[in-house]
Order: sequence, then C-alpha cells, then structure tokens
Amino acid sequence: MKYNFDEIIDRRNTNALNTDGFRGYIFHAGPEMKFPYADDEFVRMWVADMEFATPPEICEAIKKRVEKRIFGYSCVYSDDYYQAFSAWCRKMYDWDFPKEELTFSPGIIPALYQLLESLLTKNEKVLMVAPAYGYFQHAAEYNCVEYVCSDLKIDKNGYFMIDFDDFAKKAADPLVKLVLWCNPHNPSGRMWTEEELKRVAEIVEKHNLWLISDEIHCDIIRNGRKHIPMGKVMPAYGKLITCMSASKTFNMAGLMFSDIIIRDAQLRKIFCKRDKIVGFVNPLSVAAHQAAYEKCDEWLAEFKTYLDENFIFVKEYLAEHLPAAVFSVPEATYLAWVNLKGCLPDVVDLPGFFANNAGVLLEGGNDLFVGNAEGYVRLNLAMPRSIIKTGLERMTEAIEKHNK
Repeated sequence: MKYNFDEIIDRRNTNALNTDGFRGYIFHAGPEMKFPYADDEFVRMWVADMEFATPPEICEAIKKRVEKRIFGYSCVYSDDYYQAFSAWCRKMYDWDFPKEELTFSPGIIPALYQLLESLLTKNEKVLMVAPAYGYFQHAAEYNCVEYVCSDLKIDKNGYFMIDFDDFAKKAADPLVKLVLWCNPHNPSGRMWTEEELKRVAEIVEKHNLWLISDEIHCDIIRNGRKHIPMGKVMPAYGKLITCMSASKTFNMAGLMFSDIIIRDAQLRKIFCKRDKIVGFVNPLSVAAHQAAYEKCDEWLAEFKTYLDENFIFVKEYLAEHLPAAVFSVPEATYLAWVNLKGCLPDVVDLPGFFANNAGVLLEGGNDLFVGNAEGYVRLNLAMPRSIIKTGLERMTEAIEKHNK
C-alpha cells in the first residue's frame, strides 16, 4: 500500500475528545472519576473518529492555504467547492443536485439542532428507527419535541431490518411531522437497499413528512458496494434535506464543516437566516474538504481495503474466542455493532465493565444509542490492526475472568 495504516499515532496533548473527553461523553462524569488504568493505558475503541492519519493530500492543501497567511472572515463564494463536491456525488453515487440547494454547517449535529428548531413546534414529534445515533435524541430534547422510535428487527445473525408495519403506523401519527433517517445506518452499519429506501419514501410522502437524511457514512462502505442517496430515491420530493460531509471518511471531524442540501427554498432561506455563525466557514476546512473530493480517491480505496480486512479479523476472532457474541460484518461504517448478551448476561453497564476490567473504552447500550441496544457494544475499527487485537484480547480476558 502507498499509505501506512499500521502506523500508531500519538494523539496526546492535542485536546482530542478521543483521549481526553471520554469521562464526560461516555460516563457523564468529570476528572474525579478514577479507573484501574491510567488514561494513556486505555485501548480506545469508542468515539467515531479514526486512529489513522488524515490523508497527506488534505494536509498539503491545508499547508498551501496557511501559506496565504491571512485567515479573515470567510464564506464559500467561488464555484470551486461546489464543482468538486458535485463531481464526487456524480462519480460515487450517480447523483447530483443544483448548486442553489447547497448550504453549510459546522457539522451535521448542529444542523440537526437548527433544522428541528425551524421545522417543529413544541407539541409535534420526530420519528427515528432504533437503535439510533444518540444526537438524534439530543436534537429532539434540545428543541423540547417528543421523539418516537420504531425498533429495527434483528435476525439470529445480528442483521437489522426495518419493521415497516411499525414504522408506517408511527409515521401515521398526525403529530409526527419529521423523520430523522440515517443512511447508511449508525450503529448497525446497514446499507439500506433500494427497495427498502423506496418503501420508506412511500410512507414519508404519503404523510407529507419532512425527511432529514444523515448520510455522513456514505463513503465508508465495503468494497463492491454503492451508496444510494435518498435524494436519488426521491428525486422530486421537496421536503427532503440531505446531510453529507467528507469529515468522517477522511478523519477531519475537528475541522467542523458539512454540506446540508435543502430542496425547499423557503426552508433554505430560514436555515441560512437562523445560522448561528451567519454563513461564515473556516477557510482551512473548505480547502481540506475540497482536496478530499479532488485528490483522495486512492487513499479511500486503500483505507476501505484495510478496513474490510479489519472486519474479517474481528469476525474470525469473535468466532474463535467469543462464540457467544453475535456479530455480522456491517455493509457500511467502520463500526462493529456486537451483541454481547450471551457473553455477559448479568452485566448491564457494558462501557463501565470494559473500562474498569479490561482497560478498553467503548460505547453501547440504550443510554448511548436511544433504544433497542441493550447488550450491544460499538467498536471503532478504524485503527491499526495491532490495537484492535490488543483490545479484543483484553475484552476476552475480562469476560472469561468475570464468568469464572
């Protein structure tokens, strides 16, 4: 490979959430919370950013922008960024959108907060499938609106499916006005089929609901697969908002930049008017994201190959050492969603158990994934295989010791 995905990068002293913020994020605690392990002794398999270096092409683009030596107030004025992003969408998904529909946000999370604020009143509801990304719930709670969950069905192999009868029933509630959709799905890693997406679209259109499609994981997919944007399935539906970013794929979440594609002209106007940062962007972020779309195809191809091998490694390891674990290699994301009910039937707080007994930081359970997640852990596999091996060995040892 041209790029070294086995390199272990020291992230200390970078103000990283990954290394310094786990107490507050996972355990809702402060520095007073103590563990049997020092902070730098943990194997960190939790938050969804990578242990891989951001592509050098992106770093070089940032350096070139730094050489301009002025970082004044900036917006996206030129056509260059749209052309790069639009070309990427045509190449990767056979899909495109008019330039006027493109707006920006520091991230998909703040965009969700703002969109729910604009689209829902206090007595209205938002619908999502569960398990769900925790910030879907937080966006609803922040805006004091009720969230409704339609639990995904799970087969014996750990494969997740939409319960369309339940989803349709809950979408029919006259107080439900908006669907928060995750495509591909976090945390299960499902890539919804075209048939599944069309059935969701039919339900949404039947009840004239707003649909926000979070597609941030759309480029982190197994080799041989192709992402299907909701915008492609619903080419003429005006109440669709598509959220994308290169940040997750190319490990630059800290640059805070995302693409929010809003079809409805009135909502687009409201979104821009209520933008808390009034349209300004970080100039380094724009340079980085444009470079990702223009120059990082080869890096992405090698990353996907390495990641696919990580998933095979985990699948084989669990089958040999923790056969009671239920795990299906996901079609997308770099996150393994593993059912450990059979391994630790008497343990409710799995993140706490593994932090204290294995020195492994991970996320899981209903507290972090809204519902339908009891007994599950989410393991970040976007890291050198040697780290994953250490983490799994520690987890296995802790499980065996506990069960003895």
